[in-house]
Amino acid sequence: MNLQTVFYGNPLWRWLAGIGVILVTWLTLQIATRVTIRHLRKIAERTTGQLDDLLVELLHKTRFFLVFVISAYAGSRFLALPDAAHHGLRIAFIVALLFQAGYWCNGLVTFWLTRTVRRRLGDDAAAATSLAALGFLAKLILWAIILLVALDNMGVNISTLIAGLGITGIAVAMGVQSIFKDVFASLSIIVDKPFVIGDFVSVGDLSGTVERVGLKTTRIRSLSGEQLVFSNGDLLDSRLRNYARMTERRIAFSFGLAYDTPTADLERVPALVKEGVEKVPGVRFDRCHLKSFSDSVLAYEVVYFVLTANYLEYMDAQQAINLGILRAFEERGIRLAYPTRTLYLRDEGPWNRGATAGQP
Repeated sequence: MNLQTVFYGNPLWRWLAGIGVILVTWLTLQIATRVTIRHLRKIAERTTGQLDDLLVELLHKTRFFLVFVISAYAGSRFLALPDAAHHGLRIAFIVALLFQAGYWCNGLVTFWLTRTVRRRLGDDAAAATSLAALGFLAKLILWAIILLVALDNMGVNISTLIAGLGITGIAVAMGVQSIFKDVFASLSIIVDKPFVIGDFVSVGDLSGTVERVGLKTTRIRSLSGEQLVFSNGDLLDSRLRNYARMTERRIAFSFGLAYDTPTADLERVPALVKEGVEKVPGVRFDRCHLKSFSDSVLAYEVVYFVLTANYLEYMDAQQAINLGILRAFEERGIRLAYPTRTLYLRDEGPWNRGATAGQP
């Protein structure tokens, strides 16, 4: 036996050369991958960026089958193989590359999820749980696409399979339409952040503090103590007020003076109110006007701004302003109008009037 001996259409030296190329290629790729990972890990330890950490994670996801298929494909170039064999190796290379891309994309999703969940876990555990569930859904869709593309490259007719999956998917989607709506609404809440845990929000005539944002529902603790549960889809479809995003609070209130108040005192009221409001810290006076002549009072309207969104600080400021106005009016003899009532007398008829006059 010599190097010219033919086996399966190729001399022995070609087989040996092909095997040598396979081994050299495999060893080269393995060594290059390990050296690159070691070098990037040293860089990652010295830096605070996340790109080098991501590259290390992705290189760790490089699988043996991809390296082996690349090596086998390189070695096959030295051999005279049938077209079917070359075609099979090409398909194996494409499928291996597809699955390796799936592992890399899976690692990318895992890398992002791990750091995002770790960052949110302390102050927003519910959102972290939702992100983990959505990450699982993203991986499921990713591997489904890769599997379909791989089957298509292997010569499998996937049109019927896709049609069947489409019909099944439509049926399932119709059955769980509300669930999908709430899940995607949860994703919108997490990404867009119309509110976060701890915000005080109002939905219609209901209001409270956000306690938890889940995959399907958001839970709010009302001022009276009970827990309000909203589906995420309905919550985003509603007109929602987020009081935690206020930079300042506009306050308007009214009071009335008696009609017998002297005109000179009426002219002094805006200045007195302004002085009283400006004495209170954390507020900004806007205006005070004699607004209207109502049935029983001379009505004034006052507008000011509280420079915080805190409701308790607003109530403290309003109390201080009310007491200051009362004190200033008391010192100057200005009287607030008292509530009045109208008394209606009903005529009971001639017999009642006659009885009053002493007639039988």
